[in-house]
Amino acid sequence: MSGALFDVVVVGGGAAGLMCAIRAGQRGRRVLVLDHAEKVGKKILISGGGRCNFTNLEARPEAYLSANPHFCKSALARYTQHDFIALVDRHRIAWHEKTLGQLFCDGSARQIVAMLLAECAAVGVDVRVGHRITAIEKANRFSLRTDKGDFRASAVVLATGGLSIPKMGATGFAHDTARRFGLAVTETRPALVPLTLPNAPDLSGVSLDVVARCGRTTFREAMLFTHRGLSGPAILQISSYWREGRELSIDLLPDLDASAFLKDRKRSRPKAELRTVLAEVVPQRLAQHLAAEGTMAERRDKDLDALARRLKDWRVTPAGTEGYAKAEVTLGGVDTAELSSRTMEAKKVSGLHVIGEAVDVTGWLGGYNFQWAWSSGWVAGDAI
Repeated sequence: MSGALFDVVVVGGGAAGLMCAIRAGQRGRRVLVLDHAEKVGKKILISGGGRCNFTNLEARPEAYLSANPHFCKSALARYTQHDFIALVDRHRIAWHEKTLGQLFCDGSARQIVAMLLAECAAVGVDVRVGHRITAIEKANRFSLRTDKGDFRASAVVLATGGLSIPKMGATGFAHDTARRFGLAVTETRPALVPLTLPNAPDLSGVSLDVVARCGRTTFREAMLFTHRGLSGPAILQISSYWREGRELSIDLLPDLDASAFLKDRKRSRPKAELRTVLAEVVPQRLAQHLAAEGTMAERRDKDLDALARRLKDWRVTPAGTEGYAKAEVTLGGVDTAELSSRTMEAKKVSGLHVIGEAVDVTGWLGGYNFQWAWSSGWVAGDAI
């Protein structure tokens, strides 16, 4: 196959791919970025409600799920959240910490995409959109066939992400290509995703602060009732650890001794309706759902204890998830055993690198997955 010759072709113009291209370009490599969409960075643009939760001050290996929890350590140490913040600062993009170390643009996510494209332009990276790749092969070097021409390169980087949010153009391209080159791909599943309940209560829109637990893993954040089940940050976080058939425990009153509170109200407000008392500490609609009619005086202490246990340890067994359509990321991916943790290069295929969400490394909600994209992209670009 003939075609224009580059040192590196990065397949995918998202966070990881653009960062990889920038770093390779800084090192004097002739770099081409190919993306099938009509513009790059589409998931960047929609993230954080359009303000891009671009990293997290607390980014650390413990915040990532992988069959090999040690794999992410090298990349995260070599290109840190502070390195990316320094890049954002150089481009004079104003930002703020929202909560739990999550950093957002004061303005628009478009600023992050513009920054990445400006960095690409500064080092001569060739970015081409609307190119659908139909074949990638390797002899002495890689050959790529697209619907708009052919290309050759010494190195190829798979940076097309995972299966989440297919309406944004997500496909299994990176996983399929990795398999064709003989690389193993671990089981994939939706992550950071709302959960469905078999009999969802009619509480859509009700939100409260909770502690969600699955096994030994807990997250304290907001939970939101939906038409089909549960969502909100606490549920999205715990969804990455949940598996079909497993039970979740949810503490609806994380700061309160519920039993002591209810018994105190029985003494101090005996004529008050139970639902009125509950509405002091949970949203009114939830209080009405939890409590039958009747006053506090009518409740036996053992009934109040039972209610307290339910409030502190509400057990639910989700029916499933809302799937890739609503999942923020994909759990699983190209097996880390196939890759060098230092360069992201495939051990079996010289010159083939896999980065970002396509790899079996999945972060918590709140900027952690963007940081993995920046870190894995940077170390691959630094090695090519």
